[in-house]
Amino acid sequence: MTQPSSPRDPALHAIALMVLAVGIFALLDTTAKYLSRWYPVPAIVWTRYAVNLALLLVYFGIRGRYDRLRTGRPGIQALRGLMLGSATLLYFTSLTVLQIADAAAIGFVLPLFVALLAVPMLRERLDPPRLAAVAIGLAGALVIVRPGSGVFTLYALLPMGMALCNALYQILTRKVAGVEHPLTSLFYGALVGTLMFSALLPWYWRTPVAPLHWALFFLLGVLGLAGHLALIRAYEHASATLLAPFVYTQLLWVTLLGYLVFGQLPDRWSLVGMAIIVAAGLYLVSRHRLVTRA
Repeated sequence: MTQPSSPRDPALHAIALMVLAVGIFALLDTTAKYLSRWYPVPAIVWTRYAVNLALLLVYFGIRGRYDRLRTGRPGIQALRGLMLGSATLLYFTSLTVLQIADAAAIGFVLPLFVALLAVPMLRERLDPPRLAAVAIGLAGALVIVRPGSGVFTLYALLPMGMALCNALYQILTRKVAGVEHPLTSLFYGALVGTLMFSALLPWYWRTPVAPLHWALFFLLGVLGLAGHLALIRAYEHASATLLAPFVYTQLLWVTLLGYLVFGQLPDRWSLVGMAIIVAAGLYLVSRHRLVTRA
């Protein structure tokens, strides 16, 4: 007789960490959107990475783990950081105009781009059913942005640009997985992001005018670090194919936060587009699992 799952079941623990991680990222995006009412996006992005970097350096210092600062793949790490920083800039810029739930849903074309880019970059095979799922998922994104309608703006394309940059970031991360420690990769992502946007600070920095804003700027870095650490811990306990479906719980988080903070809810067409994108992403996950087993 099968025993019921224990609260300490590694799979359940990993799922809980994944749901927590995407919830933290949803709160990070909500904070960035809120701050963008008063501050330029490049300054918000710089703060997100600079605070993250400072916290990591403090952690390494306390633990005496300066070896985590060394990398054997500096070129790939630099490209990873460039893609991650670009993705954050594009996404935070889109949030200045779009509802947070709509932007998140469009951004969920990410797994579709990963599937496409894995063919030339990782020499993976993309069979016709998965190719069809990619096309259907992109159609779902078009349902949300509705080109040609009054709803459409160029800002609606920015989450797609974010998804493309993030897909390249994830594929580059796969190339260093098992070679570099996750905290080393996390450190170089924060370092490159900080350096990228430091050059823009003379033109975009505005000193926060309220104690709450200072706290929210600091919170950006804390949430970024906490979200990535939860994600790393989740993948230590379970496979990516098991956890992938639970990434979509972020849509629930952003819809709730969008309503509570901004009084915004997705319209009917946005909900239809979200459903299409989620269905296509889940099919890609299940198909990848079947092909891997075969």
